[in-house]
Amino acid sequence: MSQQPEYPCPAAHYSSPTEPTEFSSEERAILLQLAHDAILASLENRTIPLDPPSSHLAEPYGVFTTLYLTGGLRGCVGYVFPVSSVYRAVAETAVAAAFEDGRFPPVTADEAPHLKISLSILSPLKPIRPEEIEIGRHGLVVSLAGQRGLLLPQVPVEHKWDRITFLEQTCRKAGLPPDAWLKDAVIEGFTAEVFGEQGAE
Repeated sequence: MSQQPEYPCPAAHYSSPTEPTEFSSEERAILLQLAHDAILASLENRTIPLDPPSSHLAEPYGVFTTLYLTGGLRGCVGYVFPVSSVYRAVAETAVAAAFEDGRFPPVTADEAPHLKISLSILSPLKPIRPEEIEIGRHGLVVSLAGQRGLLLPQVPVEHKWDRITFLEQTCRKAGLPPDAWLKDAVIEGFTAEVFGEQGAE
């Protein structure tokens, strides 16, 4: 994978009503099926074609793929920055979430048919001031001295965090003191279009 993957460990499935929908219901279904197909192909030691079926799915986006099994998190890996087409990125991050998330053992052939998948398609990162952060709309990236932490927009919603707690927890995710956002840390925000299968929570 051409970019170091991130492990934000998002919470439950969530979709912000404040953001416009960029992907049609058909495109969402295609991407979710692709994630399943990529995991199964990896288990069977075969490859699948990764040529995007449309010009829109050939566009680059940051992507996070989250796997759930029997209601619990089973893996989450993604790209913060757009490094390839969203179509390829979904396939790559699905495989990485299934087999490369070090917090979990690799997904087995018995588990694969029961996985539920949620996808988060990210907007570009932009600098954001603490007072501009909207809970449920913005995800955050905090960076300082080569350390970086990311949390998706759905995380503070699930945990009922306020803005300050969200900033502190993103700092902790980066391995920084919780008050690093008050000092020299760089704070960036993004939005995400989040969609998934029933049970992906």
